[in-house]
Amino acid sequence: MELPLIKENWQSKVFEVTLGATSENNGTRGKTITIGGASTLPYFFSEGEIPHRPQLAMEVWDMVPDNWPEKLLEPFSDVINDPGAWAQKCIEEYGADLIQLKLVSAHPEQKNASPEEMEEVVKKVLQAVDVPLIITGPGNEKKDNEIMPAVAEVSRGENCLLGLALEENYRTLAGSCIANGHTIISTSPIDINLAKQLNILLGEMNVPRDKIVIDPTTGALGYGLEYTYSIMERIRLAALQGDKTVAMPFLNFVGEEAWRTKESRESAMEGGNIKLGLSWEILTAITFLHAGSDLLVLRHPESVKRVKEHIDNMMKGKKI
Repeated sequence: MELPLIKENWQSKVFEVTLGATSENNGTRGKTITIGGASTLPYFFSEGEIPHRPQLAMEVWDMVPDNWPEKLLEPFSDVINDPGAWAQKCIEEYGADLIQLKLVSAHPEQKNASPEEMEEVVKKVLQAVDVPLIITGPGNEKKDNEIMPAVAEVSRGENCLLGLALEENYRTLAGSCIANGHTIISTSPIDINLAKQLNILLGEMNVPRDKIVIDPTTGALGYGLEYTYSIMERIRLAALQGDKTVAMPFLNFVGEEAWRTKESRESAMEGGNIKLGLSWEILTAITFLHAGSDLLVLRHPESVKRVKEHIDNMMKGKKI
């Protein structure tokens, strides 16, 4: 006798988060993007709703990347010195849904660029593409606190996704997001309790829960992926069981982590074969999709193509 399929009845769902603002909301974006909203585990269509497909962003730097292997730079060789043109190519030719603008040149160990210079870069990219933007600082606490308020102000009303908010350094960014109508990236080490604590702190500053996206810290294939997966799974289970402090969509910086690995970098050096690096990025991305990722940031256009195909199939309920 065939036994009936046991279905889980979840108590809650993930908050929906909308990025970007069109003219109706006093922005200039041609479209908005909504992520989250799931009331079940990834692709368990029989147990709940998954109203929004995962979205794919591509990285754009405000300077020529100094740590990308040559084969990884090739698809952007004609636009690598122009962040606006680079962003445009990612959207129009490579099919990205949105852009992550990395303001690397502001780092003291790079060009130590000023807030005013960063404002000009942000304005240029906003004019070049009409999709929502993810904008992140250089990762230096002091410099982030200098440039991100200026970035938030110059992009006021566009509802960008700004980061990274860390427990040691979240107040300035949170205040800037609230004042200028942006959404915030809540970044914590790979730990459910630390993710919860930071979201509570953001809530105490009156950041709405539907204006927070969780960055659980991404580990690449072979470099902590399994640990990140398990933490994401625990966070999502807690959210579906009713814990509102962690019921936010996930963001994973897959490209950065996958191409950080020794194997990927060496495979894509001049004269090398980029296939290994691509496989690293694609497999890492697909793994996190099945952990519940709502927004992935990738680097290579072939990865975007392949991961998008996987999402298409999964959203149809197909088995891969």
